Amino acid sequence: MRKSLIALAAGLTVALTACGGGTTGTSSTEPSQSTDPSASQSEAPAASGSLTLWADETRIEAFKQLGEAFAEESGVTLDVVQKPTGDIAKDFIAQAPTGQGPDLIVTAHDGLGQLVENGVIANIDFASKADKFNPVAVQAVTLDGKVWGMPYAMENIGLVRNNKLVQDTPGTFDELIAQGKAVEGAEYPILIQQGEAGDAYHLYPVQTSFGAPVFKTENGEYIAELGMAGDEGVKFAEYLQKLGKDKILSADLGGDQAKQAFLDGKSPYMITGPWWTTEFKDAGMDISVLPVPSAGGQPSAPFVGVQVAYVSAHSKNALAANQFMDFLASKDAQDKLYELGGRAPALLESAASLDDPLIKGFDEAGKDGQPMPVLPQMTAVWEFWGNTEVQIINGQSADAKAAWSAMNDNIKAKF
Repeated sequence: MRKSLIALAAGLTVALTACGGGTTGTSSTEPSQSTDPSASQSEAPAASGSLTLWADETRIEAFKQLGEAFAEESGVTLDVVQKPTGDIAKDFIAQAPTGQGPDLIVTAHDGLGQLVENGVIANIDFASKADKFNPVAVQAVTLDGKVWGMPYAMENIGLVRNNKLVQDTPGTFDELIAQGKAVEGAEYPILIQQGEAGDAYHLYPVQTSFGAPVFKTENGEYIAELGMAGDEGVKFAEYLQKLGKDKILSADLGGDQAKQAFLDGKSPYMITGPWWTTEFKDAGMDISVLPVPSAGGQPSAPFVGVQVAYVSAHSKNALAANQFMDFLASKDAQDKLYELGGRAPALLESAASLDDPLIKGFDEAGKDGQPMPVLPQMTAVWEFWGNTEVQIINGQSADAKAAWSAMNDNIKAKF
């Protein structure tokens, strides 16, 4: 979720390799081949025994229930252990090579690069399933041409509208601002949280509408080349400067302040995610979720966070672990996790039957979205990105073009 955010079935060959402690698996671009053409899937060895899965406090109950269903179907027990969000990757990297770690972990996709770099997860054969999943989710779990995990849920920010104040939303960001200014009693045309350190995550849909993604892509994967370093990024920076001068954006509005202002009816719009819409509904607000209108002429593309299950490269029961991945890829499992977790499923068939209008709205708002980059260079981006934006907004950097160019130079110097 948010910036803290800012913060698979494998074939038998992969399973046996992982069981032996190796980290090399089948390429995700080619389906696995049976050594016996006459052998049917039903003749594959049956999984047995038990598995250990690590999940954080927000996911543990859902996976406990899912584990019960998996046990009934497979006979394999799933022991779900709660771990603090910030400790899962760190402890897994430390313990997996010793044989003391779990068979599976569930976490956000943006830590994938670190897991692959440390050789603690097994890449998997996903070719036969890829077209059944949201392409953004598939991109999120792909690195170096290989797929490394089973995506099951997605979340992103969108435009939340207070239907008491406005009922129709214009097609462009500038028109939205003009509409918001005309709402009687509203103090803010739109709320986009910033704070003293800035918040590039919540501004990203506006930035991408100028054609300035954080990184460029090749063959559907991010590459370590900044996509926001050109003229498109400069145009966004100059637009940001205008929003600051016009008092549309302010560093005085951090997350909590923006949320409270929206709850108090001080703005018809807020760019935020599903983590706060429950509070808005509980407060009796009539709200809708929509895509963020374009400011720069191109589609607004928010970052998309993907929840993923990974198989340990050192699992002692890789066959059962990969059987669980098959189970997790099913519509029944993805439907259940949506019911329990309140996030849009990664499986297209499940997403097509969403029954919550707000979650459906976020799903629509993220249709042009981009997965949070897993490149290690993203650390350098966060170091300078938000601070530069808030300096432009506040007028501390009078020359938006110069400030933006210096930011990109500083980021590249860290690569």
